[in-house]
Amino acid sequence: MVWFCMSLHIREKKNKSGSVSIQIVDRKNRGYKVIETIGCAKSEKEKQLFLSIANKRVKQLNKKLYPTLFDIDETDNSDNLEFINLSNKELIPIGDELIFGRLFKELGCNSINLDNKKRKLFKSLVISRILYPGSKLYLIDYLEYFKKESIDKNQIYRFLDNIYQEDIKNEIEKCIFNHTPKLMGNTLAVTFYDVTTLYFESESEDDLRKIGFSKEGKLARPQILLGLFTTLEGYPLSYEVYEGNKYEGHTLIDILKKFQKRFNIDNKPIVVADRGMLNNNNIAYLENNNYKYILAYKIKNLSNELREKIANLTFITDGAIKTLEIEKEISYKEKDDNGNKITKTLNIKQKLIFTYSSKRAKKDKKTREKAIKKIEAVLNGKKVTKSDLKLSYYAKYLDIDENCNIKYKLNSNKIELDEKLDGIKGFATNDFTLDANDVIAHYQNQYAVERAFRISKTDLRIRPIYHRLENRIKAHILISFVSYAFYKEFERRLKKSKTEFDFSEKLLRDIIKHMYAINVNGELLYLKFDDIQQMVYEAMKN
Repeated sequence: MVWFCMSLHIREKKNKSGSVSIQIVDRKNRGYKVIETIGCAKSEKEKQLFLSIANKRVKQLNKKLYPTLFDIDETDNSDNLEFINLSNKELIPIGDELIFGRLFKELGCNSINLDNKKRKLFKSLVISRILYPGSKLYLIDYLEYFKKESIDKNQIYRFLDNIYQEDIKNEIEKCIFNHTPKLMGNTLAVTFYDVTTLYFESESEDDLRKIGFSKEGKLARPQILLGLFTTLEGYPLSYEVYEGNKYEGHTLIDILKKFQKRFNIDNKPIVVADRGMLNNNNIAYLENNNYKYILAYKIKNLSNELREKIANLTFITDGAIKTLEIEKEISYKEKDDNGNKITKTLNIKQKLIFTYSSKRAKKDKKTREKAIKKIEAVLNGKKVTKSDLKLSYYAKYLDIDENCNIKYKLNSNKIELDEKLDGIKGFATNDFTLDANDVIAHYQNQYAVERAFRISKTDLRIRPIYHRLENRIKAHILISFVSYAFYKEFERRLKKSKTEFDFSEKLLRDIIKHMYAINVNGELLYLKFDDIQQMVYEAMKN
């Protein structure tokens, strides 16, 4: 659709994504030349907003391009602007304090054992991570220009060096943790745990930044591991930072011990974790310390006997569920009083829940067929040793003799058994009171942790991390953790008050940044909020 306005036109261009680009165009040789693109609207409200802006912009451009079309007395005064006696520098942004400063206080962070100056700096760092994510040194310019507050960069660095002390970190984390159960009727029934990696641009390693398996696909980059506990709704509970080369499955026991010691939980919650946490040491710790758990199972890595049982189950439709109850003995390692590792055994009972998806079955089949072709190509091309295939899950399809000589012979029985397991996903729990549907539903809510990581990495820009010293890196993660807690509380209050907007959260944060006041004789006079700003302000009172 093209809107004609004087000699320039406003065009609504529909995009493949479903959005609409609002453009100012000029007709040239039976075609259109785009003069400006005002914006890309994803909703009717956004479209009307961009059309309004486009109409005003067309008038400005037409005055410059086609002055003879206008009344002779209507001239362009752009070089002779009339100003009211108020400069932009007198406008003081107040949205950060009115919205997120309020949350800082109401979540109990004002009681953190820091002197007023340090507490104020900590609050500024947390809020700037939400509204102005980026280098912490930007905060210096922001406070200087907008708030008329001077701060030295060395003051920020000294603060980062000292804030990550175990007692201060525990106090800050406890402030966040204590707020969460209040939102849930003082009960903590289910917790979710997951690990992500945060990589650095630098290629040099140190005691913390290590090259390891990257979930972001950043090979040969030093990284750190971040383990995070959240509630069912995604509210943060606790976190820990680990060396980048640590195996993620070895983090669960450590963080659970610290979690229990820090918060002294009487009624232990169900721990939900990904299959990366599924190892005998973790299971033994959970069992021995009276934790209930839900863990994802790698079906095709189970014992042959159990895989045969699963293969004999009948799944007729998508979403079909089957269960098995098992008893087995597991061996695990534990340190004795002298710090020596000893092997122990434990009898456990588990309920296994299996669900089927035809979409997953197609994916499993495609992946297997691709892998077999790859193995065949390798075997046909050269003499292969066992080490060539040790990282391949599909090496199990081959017959290998005791001398590790690989015979070119695919084992059809193994392949057929694998085919019978296509599309099946499994879960294990030691809580026999849970219905199978509850187990699956709890695990599927694991997306809450994934969303937490996604928000922290994108909206709050936990990466890139500009620091190289361990304490400063950990201080950066601490600030991001608290910022995420504020962000979740901000979302919760908007939802509770049924305050919804059909534009991006980034734009909403920009609208908050444009809440202003002016200083008149030492007194702040607030500029009238627009409708959206007023709605957000009212929502934060809940």
